[in-house]
Amino acid sequence: MYIRKKKGFTLLELIIVVAIIAVLAAIALPAYGRYGFRARRADGHELLLRIAAAQERFYTNRNRYGTDMAELGFAGDASERGFYTVAIATANGDQTYTLTATPQGVQSEDACLDLTLTSTGLKDQSGEATNGNCW
Repeated sequence: MYIRKKKGFTLLELIIVVAIIAVLAAIALPAYGRYGFRARRADGHELLLRIAAAQERFYTNRNRYGTDMAELGFAGDASERGFYTVAIATANGDQTYTLTATPQGVQSEDACLDLTLTSTGLKDQSGEATNGNCW
């Protein structure tokens, strides 16, 4: 007489596997979302640093900082990938400046919000995250 061996998985085993996958997904998805914000924030950093370098070149030639993006040779105020727009504020007779990168679209949900860079090199942000996490 031939005895059949049991093959396959039981329902309980499948439920356990699904539960493990759900727990791992619950941990991984928020971490991945934060990674996306951090990666897109690099777009704003890069734009602020490029404008700061252009400001220093402009200051070398004209003994004052530029007051708008066109004066510095930029076509517009948006970052390369469009996640940030930048505003330039000058003070003290155009002898100091503050650059402010404002997040756009999906990046506007980032905890860092506005990123700022001054002519003295001070880096700051206006969101609820600590500055060490934003720069």
